[in-house]
Amino acid sequence: MRPNYLNPLFLPITKLNGVGPKIAPLLAKAIEGEIVRDAAFHLPSNLIDRRFNSKISDAPIGISANFEVEILSHENAHKHRPYRVIVSDDTGFMTLVFFNPNPKFLKARLPIGEKRVVSGEVVEKFNEKQMVHPSRILNLGDEALNVAFETIYPNTGGLSQKTLGKICHEAAGLVNIPVEWIDENLLKREKWGSFNDAIKAIHNPQNPDEIKPEFWARRRLAYDEALARQVLINLNSVRRRKVQAFPLIDKTGLTQKFLSQLPYSPTNAQNRAFKQIEDDLAQNIPMMRLLQGDVGAGKTLVAAYSMVRAADNQMQSCLMAPTEILARQHFANLQPLLAQIGIECKILTGRDKGLKRKEILQSLASGETKILIGTHALFQEGVEFHNLGLVIIDEQHRFGVNARRSLMQKGIMPHVLTMSATPIPRTLAMALYGDMDISILDEKPANRVPIDTLLFDLERLDEIEAAVARAIKNDDRVYWVCPLVEESEKLEISNATERFNQLKKRFGNLVEIVHGQMKPVEKEAAMARFKDGDAKILVATTVIEVGVDVKEASIIIIEHAERFGLAQLHQLRGRVGRGDKKSFCFLLYQSPLTENGKIRMKKLRETDDGFAIAETDFELRGAGDILGLKQTGLPDFKFIDLFSHKDLMEIARQDARLLLSQDPNLESMRGKAIGDLLELFELNSQIIAD
Repeated sequence: MRPNYLNPLFLPITKLNGVGPKIAPLLAKAIEGEIVRDAAFHLPSNLIDRRFNSKISDAPIGISANFEVEILSHENAHKHRPYRVIVSDDTGFMTLVFFNPNPKFLKARLPIGEKRVVSGEVVEKFNEKQMVHPSRILNLGDEALNVAFETIYPNTGGLSQKTLGKICHEAAGLVNIPVEWIDENLLKREKWGSFNDAIKAIHNPQNPDEIKPEFWARRRLAYDEALARQVLINLNSVRRRKVQAFPLIDKTGLTQKFLSQLPYSPTNAQNRAFKQIEDDLAQNIPMMRLLQGDVGAGKTLVAAYSMVRAADNQMQSCLMAPTEILARQHFANLQPLLAQIGIECKILTGRDKGLKRKEILQSLASGETKILIGTHALFQEGVEFHNLGLVIIDEQHRFGVNARRSLMQKGIMPHVLTMSATPIPRTLAMALYGDMDISILDEKPANRVPIDTLLFDLERLDEIEAAVARAIKNDDRVYWVCPLVEESEKLEISNATERFNQLKKRFGNLVEIVHGQMKPVEKEAAMARFKDGDAKILVATTVIEVGVDVKEASIIIIEHAERFGLAQLHQLRGRVGRGDKKSFCFLLYQSPLTENGKIRMKKLRETDDGFAIAETDFELRGAGDILGLKQTGLPDFKFIDLFSHKDLMEIARQDARLLLSQDPNLESMRGKAIGDLLELFELNSQIIAD
C-alpha cells in the first residue's frame, strides 16, 4: 500500500495549475511522464545568468545581458528583411530582430515611446548592434528582474520555459516526505539535508554550481535513486535463490567431446568462463550470469558450451539475438559444430511462416529440438518448449525488460546467461546487471590479425576510393559504413543510399547495401552476396555493428567517424581482422574536429582494448550513448549521473546488502521507509514474489 504522503505525487499532471488538455501532452513529453512526481523529478539542465545589466554602447558580444531601453519605431518585415524594432538608451541605438513575427503582438508588447527591459545576446551586423529574438521582454519593476538566475529545463516544442518552470516548481512544492531512509551516519558524513530540502534546492539554484552533479542536493537525490535500485536488485537476488532450478551437471562428458572436435584451442579466458558457468549450472539455484567480452573474444563458443551442457542433461536451451542477421550468423557458426556431436539445432525468426514454422514448433514442443536460435520470435505466443533449462540472451541491453521476462517464462526457472559485445564500465555494469555474476573474456584468440586504424579528412575521399579499387583487385572485401540511411535536410552528412549509388557508378554490381529499413530477406540476400564474394563492397549503416562475421573482409571505412561514439566505432572496427589478411580501419572525419573528437580518434589509434575504450567513451559521452540512446535495457535514471556518481553507486550497493542481511523483509523502521522509497521510484512492481 502506498503511504498517504506519497499520494499527491502520483496524481495526474492535469491536477497541477494551468495544465489543461492542450498543455498536458506537451508537458508529458517534456518530463517523460504523466504524474506530478515526474514534474517534481524533472531537473533544470542550465541556468541563465540574469545579473548582468549593460548599456548599449558597452554591450558585450555573445554574452546575455539586460538593457533598459526606449522603443523608438517598428519596421514591418519585407521580402528580404525580418521585422525590426529600433530601441535606444542614453548611450546609443540597437535593433531587435524578429523572424516570422506576430506584428500585432510585438506592437502591444513593445509600444513606441515606452520603456522596457530586454534581455539577450547582442551581435554586430550591418554596422549596427542587433539582438535577435530577445529571450525576455519585461516591464520596468517586473518581479522577474529580481531573479539572479533563471532555470532552463529540458523541453519540447510548444511549451514555454516560463510555463514549464512554473509547473515543475509547483510539483516540487508538493513533495512532503516525513520519513528518512538514508543511514544517519551517511547523512552526517555527506552533510546532506532531507529529501524535501534536496528537491526544493535543485529547482531553486542560486549559482551555476548548483545544477551540477556534484551539488549536495543532486548527490543526495542520486543516492536515493541508487539505493532504491540496489535494494531491488538485492531483494530479487535473494528471492531468486529460493527458487529451485534443474541442475545441469556433466553427465556423459558431452561438453568435453564438443571441445575436443574444435579446430582451435579455447583461450584461457574462455576456459575460465567455462568453469564459472559449469559451477553455476550444477546448482539448483538459477544461474544469472553476464558474459562480457570484447569484439572477437569468443562469446559464441562459451554460449555453445553452455547449451551442450543443457543438452547433456536432456534439457532444451535457446539463444535470442536482437537482429535476424545476428541470429542467422549464430546459427551458421553453431549448427555444424553441434551436428558433429549429434545435437539438433534450429532457427526461428519472424520470417519463418507456414509449414516450416509449424514443423519447428512441433519439434520444439516434443523436445526433439534441443537448441533453438532466433530473434524476438522466440518469446511470441505459440512458441512452447518441452523443458527449457537454459536461456541465453545476446546483447541484452537491446531488449526490453518485458521481452527478457517473456522468454524466461517459457521455462520453469531456467538458468540465464546474457552476453554483451559492448564492453561496459564497472559502474554501468553495476547499474544494469547488479543482480548478475559477471564473466569477462579479456583475451582474443591467437589467430586474430591486428587492425591498423588510420584517419583521413573527408576531402581525401578520392584517395579512399582508389584504395578500395586496389583492394578489390586483390579479392579483398570492404565495408563502407555511413551514419544515415537517406538524405537528411538537417544534417549535411553522407548517407548510405547516396554513397551506394555513387560507388555503384564506379564499381557496378560489386556493390551491395544493407540497412535497418530493409526487409530481413533483402538484408540476408545482400549479406550473402557479400559473404560469397559476388559483391566486394558492402555499404551499410550500423546494422553491421554486432555479430557480422565475414573473414574475407579486411577493410572497413567509416564516414563521419566523429558522429559515432568510441565504443560504437570499436564495435564496427571489429568487423574486420577476422581472417588471415592484414586489415585496416579508415576513419573519415569532417574538419574541424572538436576537442572531444580529437580525443576519441586518438584513443582508437592508440588501443584496441574495448574496456579501456569504453571507459573513455563513458567519461566523454555518458552511459546512454555507449549503449545507444534509445536502448530499452538502460534504466531511466532521474538523478543519477553514472560517471559523476560512481562512488555513490558502490556505497548504495554495500548499504543495500547490509540492510537486507539484517532486515530481509524490510520490517524495521528504516526498512519500511525503504519500502516507501521503492514505491516513490515505482520499483515495487519489479520485486519477485517471495
